[in-house]
Amino acid sequence: MNKKDLSGYKKLDILDGIEILFAKNRTLDFPNHTHNTFNIALVLNQIFNAKLPSKILNAPIGTLCITNPNEVHATPCDKNTGNTFITFYITPTILTNLNNGIDVFFEDKVIYNPRLFSLLFYLSQNIDNEFLNFEKKFTQLLAILVKEYATGINFKYKDTKLFQEFLQEDLFEKFSLENSAKKIGLDRFKFLRLFKQETGLTPNSYIILKRIERAKEKLSKNEDLMDIAISSGFYDIAHLTREFKKYTGVTPGTYKNG
Repeated sequence: MNKKDLSGYKKLDILDGIEILFAKNRTLDFPNHTHNTFNIALVLNQIFNAKLPSKILNAPIGTLCITNPNEVHATPCDKNTGNTFITFYITPTILTNLNNGIDVFFEDKVIYNPRLFSLLFYLSQNIDNEFLNFEKKFTQLLAILVKEYATGINFKYKDTKLFQEFLQEDLFEKFSLENSAKKIGLDRFKFLRLFKQETGLTPNSYIILKRIERAKEKLSKNEDLMDIAISSGFYDIAHLTREFKKYTGVTPGTYKNG
């Protein structure tokens, strides 16, 4: 029997705006997507799986599972018991600053460090503890993570926008693969293949992610939900809610109130 999804979300006004997903009994798979942040997941039950283009990560309970910014990944979830985990979303500049100005990249994405895991979990449960300097302690743990596990290279993230730029006009309007392909003189199949080679995503997934980014910005400004849905390129509130929860783990309302 499926358990009820009880996921929550928290946004903090520190360290360039940390966001935290508290996924509880998540049964809906996360499809292929990317973030412009580091994702640091604490695995609390079941094996946490992350599908990357070149491999599948299997993170046992009690480990950290990390994906780098702009790294395409999908997360399948257990359909019966659901997956429970906590994910911190950290902007790259925070870790770069902790690494003496050198960009950070994690080659080893599944990390077993019981003490670090326990301290991060403790902080996640005590965000609102006024006697705990959350920002200072969290920064100290991130510094340990960077020092012990980040690669010692000046890594530059792939930044290719040849095909994305042709979709800018279609991001918040009705999307046509045929018309987008015609703009640069390609048939739809070649456009689709080359776009996926460049981004790791289909044009449709790329557009949905951009629309969700806009919806997040508008949610933080307390705009009307129907207006947010329409201006972000969704048909209605139900369409926005369905796609938003699929890619972020929570509803727009939960995100807004986090």
